Amino acid sequence: MTFIASLSAAWARNDSLLCVGLDPDPAKFPAHLQGRPDAIFEFCKGIVDATADLVCSFKPQIAYFAAHRAEDQLEALIAHIHERHPGIPVILDAKRGDIGSTAEQYAIEAFERFRADAITASPYMGRDSAEPYLAYPDKGVILLCRTSNPGGSDLQFLDVGTPEKPEKLYERVARLVADEWNSTGQCALVVGATFPAEIARVREIVGELPLLVPGIGAQGGDIEATVRAGRSAAGTGLMINSSRAVLYAGKDENYAAAARRVAQETRDAINRYR
Repeated sequence: MTFIASLSAAWARNDSLLCVGLDPDPAKFPAHLQGRPDAIFEFCKGIVDATADLVCSFKPQIAYFAAHRAEDQLEALIAHIHERHPGIPVILDAKRGDIGSTAEQYAIEAFERFRADAITASPYMGRDSAEPYLAYPDKGVILLCRTSNPGGSDLQFLDVGTPEKPEKLYERVARLVADEWNSTGQCALVVGATFPAEIARVREIVGELPLLVPGIGAQGGDIEATVRAGRSAAGTGLMINSSRAVLYAGKDENYAAAARRVAQETRDAINRYR
C-alpha cells in the first residue's frame, strides 16, 4: 500500500489527524529504563503500543537515535510498528537535502534500511535533489515549506515573485511541489502550526495535498486555528504532530498510560474542529 493510501486509511480507521513524534531523550526517561542498553527502543515501543489506535502516523526523528548510536534501535522500532500495528505509516523525520547521488544513498537509508513509509526533505536544492526519493513510487516525500521555527521567515517569507504577481518563497515551494514535483502522487508538505494564516494559504495553493503540521503543544501552536486553516474539504488532509507533550506526559513506570491519555485528549481536541 502506498504512503498516501495508508495515511488515508489511518485517518478513517482511527478517526485521527494526530501524528505522534518519537524524539527520545534518555535524560527524560523513567527511572526503570535508565541505563538499559535498549532503553530508547523500549521507551518508544511503550509509547507506540499505547497510542497506535489513536494516531494517523508516527514520526521518529533520526537525530534523537543517531546521537546515542541507536540506529539499530530505530530499525527495530520501525519493524515493530510495521509488525504490531500494520497500516500506521512511519515518517522518518530526517530533513535530508543534498545533490542527487547523495540523496540516492539517503533514500536507500530511509526506505530500504529503516523501511520508513515517508521521509522529510528540504526542497532548497531543487527538484533533482528530491527525485531519488520519488524513485520509490509508493513512498512519501514530505518537503519543508513553511516551518514552525521563528527563523523560518528569514528565507521562507522572501518575495520571489514580480510586482504584478507577488509570491513568497514558501508559496513557490507549495506550488512547485503540488503542480510539478508530485510525479508519484505521494508528496506532502511541512507547514508549522505557529503560522495559521500561512497554513490556510498553502491549503489554498495545494488543494488536497497532505500537510505535516508540527508546532502544537510545546511550541505554542493553536489546535483550533491549525485545523480550521489546514483541513481539506473532506475534513482530513493533516498530520498534526505532537512530540514532547505526549512522550513525557508521565515520569514513572506508568508513562505509557499517561502518554495515551494526552494523545487521546489531543486527538479529541483536533476532532472538535474538523
